[in-house]
Amino acid sequence: MNSAAQFFADIVAGTLDIYVITFTLVTVMVILLFMSFPMVVPLAVAALIGLVHFSATDPQVIIQQMVTGISPNALIAVPMFILAADIMTRGHTAHNLLGLVQSFVGHMRGGLPITTCISCTLFGSVSGSTQATVVSVGKIMRPKLLQAGYKDSFVMALIINASDIAFLIPPSIGLILYGTLANTSVGELFVAGIGPGLLLALMFSVYCYFYSIKHSDDIALVEKTDWAERLRALKKSILPLGFPVLIVGGIYSGIMTPTEAAAFAVLYAVLVECVIYRQLKIKDLMDSALSTGLITAVVFILVGIGQSFSWYISFEQIPQELLAPLSLENASPEFVLFVIALAFFVGCMFVDSLVVLLILTPIFVPIAESVGLDPVLVGVMVTLQMAIGSATPPFGCDIFTAIAIFNRPYMDVIRGTLPFILILFAMTAILIFFPGVALSLRDLAFN
Repeated sequence: MNSAAQFFADIVAGTLDIYVITFTLVTVMVILLFMSFPMVVPLAVAALIGLVHFSATDPQVIIQQMVTGISPNALIAVPMFILAADIMTRGHTAHNLLGLVQSFVGHMRGGLPITTCISCTLFGSVSGSTQATVVSVGKIMRPKLLQAGYKDSFVMALIINASDIAFLIPPSIGLILYGTLANTSVGELFVAGIGPGLLLALMFSVYCYFYSIKHSDDIALVEKTDWAERLRALKKSILPLGFPVLIVGGIYSGIMTPTEAAAFAVLYAVLVECVIYRQLKIKDLMDSALSTGLITAVVFILVGIGQSFSWYISFEQIPQELLAPLSLENASPEFVLFVIALAFFVGCMFVDSLVVLLILTPIFVPIAESVGLDPVLVGVMVTLQMAIGSATPPFGCDIFTAIAIFNRPYMDVIRGTLPFILILFAMTAILIFFPGVALSLRDLAFN
């Protein structure tokens, strides 16, 4: 009892004890979250309490760190990729990509769910956003899958998990933000994400094939498409397919930086949807610009506040003290990578993945460097955990996107997610023990 009283007395007195500070910051953030404040408020209040109450530091540091957080040039790419994705989501890009994939594999056993996996991969290479992929691919494929006899729990789990591939396939907003925070080449991260993204799409497709065999009595096959229809679908999809080829090819060849590629992506999206397809009008572009401005404001405010919070906990050496018992500096690279994956996965289960990225990246990057881990491999691993967290109960953002889009209860949406989460865990193990899956293509491109 006395020790507990002393502990709370230390909190009131502002005693510079790592455990006292950590308990106070976590308690404040949890209370504010349960009071339904947006995540930016708990982060800002926690940083302010730490600076003023415990460290007696000028609170203007928060403003300085916010400006520092949003200053890197690489962040310019974020709003431009968001705008390009919004334009293509409003247009015919998703329909054309889905039509192409279905014309080639839709008639096979498991063809429709495999079409969904491949389409999520392709659309992820256009949008870079899991939520945009859930909306664009899910709205089209869910009715087709239900009509063919697939259970709704399987369908929704497939859509929200296959959409996670968008986190790995460039252009990925998660990879851009990690590269900015960790001072790592965004171009190398983009290329390194391709291998794991394609392998994950293959693993999901294999599961869909065996699921369809197991439930073959209830599932109807789609009529096979003739070659004339396939050629028409290919013709419609040439321009959307050119988007990832030009973006990744431009970065791969050194012609464009990721920021220049983002600007080119906007121009390409406008030309395809407004000039060639003639699907969007000036009003649609204005709506896309407004939507992009709102999303970018939210992202950049989070980035700024996250930088302030990360600076404070680094200033107090809190991460180093809390992780000291693990002796990570002397651990094997595989164990450190496992700890990083576990920390990001658990964090993303409960908090928005962007917030977890902002808080944990400055903590683990120095540790990863001290044991010789390639920062690009760490970036791909971190982004994979963000993808897993976005589709994992209780608070994965893709789950709530699916609830809103499909108008289904929470339990219905998450019921079929376990097999896909296990596949994502297997992908995590592959990256830990076979890093060449991510690094081989990067080495080929940049060395």
